[in-house]
Amino acid sequence: MEISIKYFANSMGDKVRKIFRVTNGDWIDLRAAEDVAMKKGELRLIPLGVGMILPDGYEAWVLPRSSTPRQFGIISANSMGIIDNSYNGNNDQWGFMAYAIRDTVIRKNDRICQFRVIRNQPRLWFKAVTCLKEISRGGFGSTGRN
Repeated sequence: MEISIKYFANSMGDKVRKIFRVTNGDWIDLRAAEDVAMKKGELRLIPLGVGMILPDGYEAWVLPRSSTPRQFGIISANSMGIIDNSYNGNNDQWGFMAYAIRDTVIRKNDRICQFRVIRNQPRLWFKAVTCLKEISRGGFGSTGRN
């Protein structure tokens, strides 16, 4: 599957680091496109220096790398970023919505998050009913209890 990608060179400077899929994982790293200083409790959209045209019927899930909170002191402010395939205009640069858990500085080209391309959820229709299954599991959080 081919994906068209634009590198926002003005954001990334002269040394644009191309993104690529690693051979031992399904997620693709993304880098900060600029130096960012954040104070604890601050919320900031960090530009990632790329935009893409995703195939029809697909979306991208953007999440922090496992080392991001420890190494950079930020977490994803919205738990998970979703980029649908309509976000593909010439100026539609991807970003990472970060929340600082301590004072921190993120440098240009630091790998702060990762993404994967996922097929969209199929079209769903909901039908109202008066009864579900006869047997209930026992309440919220009951899986695995005897």
